[in-house]
Amino acid sequence: MSERRVSIGFARLPRWLDGFAERHGPPTVTATPDEVHLVGGDGAQAWLAVPFPPLPDGDDPLTALANHVTRERTVGVVLVRRGGHAVGLFRGAELVASKVDSSYVQGTTKAGGWSQQRYARRRANQSRAAFADAAATAARVLLPHAGELDAVVAGGDRLAVDEVFADPQLAPLAALRTGPLLAVPDPRLRVLQATPEQFLAVPVRLDP
Repeated sequence: MSERRVSIGFARLPRWLDGFAERHGPPTVTATPDEVHLVGGDGAQAWLAVPFPPLPDGDDPLTALANHVTRERTVGVVLVRRGGHAVGLFRGAELVASKVDSSYVQGTTKAGGWSQQRYARRRANQSRAAFADAAATAARVLLPHAGELDAVVAGGDRLAVDEVFADPQLAPLAALRTGPLLAVPDPRLRVLQATPEQFLAVPVRLDP
């Protein structure tokens, strides 16, 4: 199996599905709460991951998927790297509240012995402070809206994100986390504003 992976913007999904049928023949469609599987008339296959699962029950999985991905949601986004963080509240693709901040975390050093240990301790302390700041920002921006959030997605460095969401005050947000970790550079406002291109998209595996 020589799989390819693509990401389909939610607005492009109907056109992409029509194109799959035109290229490979009308597909046989099966669905689970997390995935829609297409098998074209020529044997080509596509597996569409359901964003914000589960997929609602319906007689036609493709119609259900199209309706599901285009529904407007209120989504919290938390991006964290050692050098900074960005937190945003989205309604659909519109950023309606946000806070972006940077932190100083010392880089690694080639020094050995006590110097290396001193640098490591200082770096660890700076990282803890940076993650605590990120958790405080997430609490300030998102917790007042926790009752209206459909989901929370995170991006950046996995270990940093996990450290932030381990903060007990963010338990209501951690319970809403969904989807894969967003691949983002250092968090900036423009990076945050662009995240709907990832979290509203439909990941697809193709064979061939």
